[in-house]
Formats: sequence, structure tokens, C-alpha cells
Amino acid sequence: MGRKDAAGQKRMEFSNVMYRRMQRADDGFIDSQFQKTVSRIPWKAVGLATFLFVVGSLLIIMASLILSGFFDEKYYESTWPLLILGSLMFIPGAYHVRIAYYAYKNTPGYTFDDIPDFD
Repeated sequence: MGRKDAAGQKRMEFSNVMYRRMQRADDGFIDSQFQKTVSRIPWKAVGLATFLFVVGSLLIIMASLILSGFFDEKYYESTWPLLILGSLMFIPGAYHVRIAYYAYKNTPGYTFDDIPDFD
């Protein structure tokens, strides 16, 4: 006699069948997913990152020299724009130059694919 499920319908029972787990021939992986693809160096992006890093550093240095009084007082009004613009250029430039450096040195976890390309 069969059992009834929650909806009240009769289910069939197979108590005389012996079940065995099937053996898998593979482990579910394919060889091509473990092969490392050759990544190109995005020269335009690395060049732009280097430019942003260098110019941002120079602007921050100039702003700090104006703030410290190394330059005349007449340049004081340009301190904050130089500092803000220098920071806006320095931060992404330093970030991407760091990624490019570690990818060049083959540090685990860093690849040139992490740098956006302009192609």
C-alpha cells in the first residue's frame, strides 16, 4: 500500500530497489579553466596612471610649499585648488601605478587585467 503525500495524493513506494551512488568519471573541472591566459600590458592606461601620479605629486608639493611660506604671499589663493586638484590626480594615479608595479613583479593576486584598458 502506498503512502499519501501532503496533497493527499497516493505515492508509489519502491522498497525492494537497492540504490547505489553512481561513480563520477570526472571531478567537474576542465583543464582549460586552470590555464593562465597571456595578458597584454595596457600601455596607454599605465602611461596615463604614471602621468596622473607624477603631476598630482607635483601639484601637492607645490601646494605644500605655498602653505609653508616658501613662495610669496600673492600665491596663497591658489593653494587649495592646487591641493584639491593634486589629490584628485594623485590618488587614482598612485593606485593604478601600484597595481602595474605588482603585476610587473608577478606578485600573486595582481595582474594587468586589473587595470582598465582604453581599447
